[in-house]
Amino acid sequence: MRVLLTASDAAARGRLAGRELGSELEQQVRRGAFMARHLEERVPEGTVRVATDGRAVADVARDVVAAAGW
Repeated sequence: MRVLLTASDAAARGRLAGRELGSELEQQVRRGAFMARHLEERVPEGTVRVATDGRAVADVARDVVAAAGW
C-alpha cells in the first residue's frame, strides 16, 4: 500500500516561504515542482493520493490510516 501526500504549488510555496530565505526559496520551489511532477509521472498504479492543502496534520493522518485500512 502506497500513499502520496500532495499539495498545490501555492501551498508548497507558502510552506517553503516559512522556512527558506532569499535565493534558497526559489531554488527549493523549483526543486519541489520538479519532484512533484516526477512523482506524479512515476508513482506506481494504485497509489492513494492524500491532499494536504489547508488541512491539519491529524486530518491528513486520519486519511492515511483509513487508506491503509487500519
